[in-house]
Amino acid sequence: MLSDKKILITGATGQIGFPVARFLAEKNEVWGVARFTDEQNKQHLERLGVSTFTLDLNSNDYGTLPTDFDHVVHFAVFQGPVADYDLAISNNAEATGILMQHCRSAKSVLIASTNSVYKPNENPWHLYSESDPLGDSIVTHSPTYGISKISQEAVARTMSRVLDLPTTIARINASYGDNGGLPKYHCAAIAADKPITLRDSAPSPYSPIHETDLAQQVSHLLDAASTPATIVNWCGDEVVTAEDWCTFFGSLLGKTPQLLYENVPGSQSGGAADPSFRKSITGPCKISWMDGMATFTEHHVK
Repeated sequence: MLSDKKILITGATGQIGFPVARFLAEKNEVWGVARFTDEQNKQHLERLGVSTFTLDLNSNDYGTLPTDFDHVVHFAVFQGPVADYDLAISNNAEATGILMQHCRSAKSVLIASTNSVYKPNENPWHLYSESDPLGDSIVTHSPTYGISKISQEAVARTMSRVLDLPTTIARINASYGDNGGLPKYHCAAIAADKPITLRDSAPSPYSPIHETDLAQQVSHLLDAASTPATIVNWCGDEVVTAEDWCTFFGSLLGKTPQLLYENVPGSQSGGAADPSFRKSITGPCKISWMDGMATFTEHHVK
């Protein structure tokens, strides 16, 4: 468990960054970096004791942002609906290198990557492992996402070696919790009697991981940082299909989920990952998928 450390968190207003910042701020000096286009998000972090710093990470000038952080946790990410690869690679890959250069005196860095870096496997039940081939996995809401995150990993691996900066690259899979994530969006859609679109007509397996587990595992992943960089799947222990969690939500809400299927060429037919290496670093997850997902159905139940 981290305590009395100076920690920089990028993307501190995001779905994962915020609960991690909240958790770490209990016992550490946490700095949250973001663009802070919404002043309320900035104030929310500051009420938790987080020091905020407004910054575009893709800038060449980080101004007065301190350089003496013990640890860096990099969640900031660019996702956009337009196929502008230059923009995506600049924001996700180049910015990572600039950040690591600025924080080169840190003891360790945790880079948040994604399961979307893996080359799609035709078997929907395939568990992606860290040694699997990488490839351009198509994500409908952001066509540049997979390639730009592979680029980010390459930059992070290079900077780790050049700077002798211990680094962990953690490929996140289906994060969720009270602050958001795919399961929560599906729950809200079911509560509102709206249809849910899934990829392909096959089952849709994932390895969901709750925001509480993510927050509590940060310290272990920082401890595992190395040069060359440590690569690990940051996923849950249980394989769950989107169909199963939608059925679960329907049973709690007294609703019948409306599931639609869309063929997305080049996408992963399934999205589950092998947690074995992560478990050897962090131990098992503490939040089961049913317990974690039940919590955010409560406000929909009348």
